[in-house]
Amino acid sequence: MNSSNEAVGSPTPARCGVYGIVGRPNVGKSTLLNRMVGQKISITSRKPQTTRQTINGIIQLEGVQLVFVDTPGWQRQPQGKLHKLMNQQIEQAVQDIDGILFVIDATQWREEDETLAAGLADFKGARYLVVNKVDKLIDKERLLPLIAELTGRFQFDGVFPLCALNGQNLQPLLDSLAAAAPKRDYLFDPEQITDRSERFVVAELIREKLARQLGAELPYATHVVIDVFEDRPEITWIEATIWVEKPGQKAIVIGAGGKRIKQLGSAARLDIEKLLERRVFLKTWVKVKGKWTEDPVALEHLGSPERR
Repeated sequence: MNSSNEAVGSPTPARCGVYGIVGRPNVGKSTLLNRMVGQKISITSRKPQTTRQTINGIIQLEGVQLVFVDTPGWQRQPQGKLHKLMNQQIEQAVQDIDGILFVIDATQWREEDETLAAGLADFKGARYLVVNKVDKLIDKERLLPLIAELTGRFQFDGVFPLCALNGQNLQPLLDSLAAAAPKRDYLFDPEQITDRSERFVVAELIREKLARQLGAELPYATHVVIDVFEDRPEITWIEATIWVEKPGQKAIVIGAGGKRIKQLGSAARLDIEKLLERRVFLKTWVKVKGKWTEDPVALEHLGSPERR
């Protein structure tokens, strides 16, 4: 696939902009990425800290490629090696990029927002304020004073109130980012929508179901590793292992008579079939791996769910 710096049949050089999506946990960063890409590549749930790793979403406009780096939610007081790793990924993600989308929740400004906004002061690229969840504002007149206060205290190159969930007012943001994208070669094949492998996204989709269905019962001590991923005639065969830290957590995931793990697998399989656009067989196991969130070797799996 041709991805040279000149579009076919046009003397105009291609342009490519790279933008990091940052914000405190649960402000809708992954929902925004999925909406812009047009497909679920980054998992979501109502529970904070669902996103643990950076993932790139890629969209192709006319002569412009936009690359979005979704990041974990910033941990103001990181507890343990897993949370510290998440903060490190944010710090790495904002290096060598063209701009930052600072996402906030229109309904509440918190201390974590303040800390992160202040930390962006030294960033040399463009800074855009994305005020998400405007649909949840009961009193719409609160929006303008909030924007006026934040733009008076922090420097932004653009402000975009929107609703990532339904795409309301999203186009002005994309138009602005496309116009600001520098002239350079495309970084990815125009047909790609993410830099992550299908195996990675599949593992994340399984973990999403864990977060959504067991968030109130199970701490964030779960991880998913893809053991087998084979495209067979008319079906993709997938086997996955769910890590937990304690035997009691294993019992929760499996459920009475294996009912819970079957429900999780069924829900995940449907999303995986949408992703792969073919039939899927999914088999899951649950294994205890004590204190994996503090084990440096185990944490290496965060970047490669397909490895054992």
